[in-house]
Amino acid sequence: MFSLPLRDDAWLCPLEVWHTGEFAAHLDRAREHIRPWVGPAFVTDDLAGARATLRWYAERRAADGARLYGIRRAGTLVGGAMFTDFDAAAGSCGIGCWLEPAAEGHGLVTPACRTLLDWAFTTRGLHRAEWHCRTENDRSSAVAKRLGMRLEGVRREAWPYAGARHDKEIWAVLAHEWR
Repeated sequence: MFSLPLRDDAWLCPLEVWHTGEFAAHLDRAREHIRPWVGPAFVTDDLAGARATLRWYAERRAADGARLYGIRRAGTLVGGAMFTDFDAAAGSCGIGCWLEPAAEGHGLVTPACRTLLDWAFTTRGLHRAEWHCRTENDRSSAVAKRLGMRLEGVRREAWPYAGARHDKEIWAVLAHEWR
């Protein structure tokens, strides 16, 4: 398996079904911290759910679609970055990320997402990448800005969570802006 350095003690690498135990343990550390900010299907509560999430991404990757990558720091899975969708024919993708609390503030997410975007634009020739986040998720918006994305709009009350509806920001960067 490949791994790409993000910094001296951190790497980006694929997450596959055989990582189920490690992924489930990571979600135990991250679950309540990330639950408000990621899709409900991603935040599973047990080993079977973790396996189903990894399998879902493996099936999409095999069909040239969504992909999931882990961020390891000092050998431990602490978060990740993903193509939430990937459509080579349409020339577009969605990108997202997550971290467990102990991994925040160490400069891991931006280089991981930059690696994914560089591959999407440079290697795969995509035209557009989007980033979606709740409007109150300042950390996520800051990553989008650092990636050179522009805020294109806000979808009002588009994100249901915990019995309420929240606004969702749509950020994007185009291939010619990336270069």
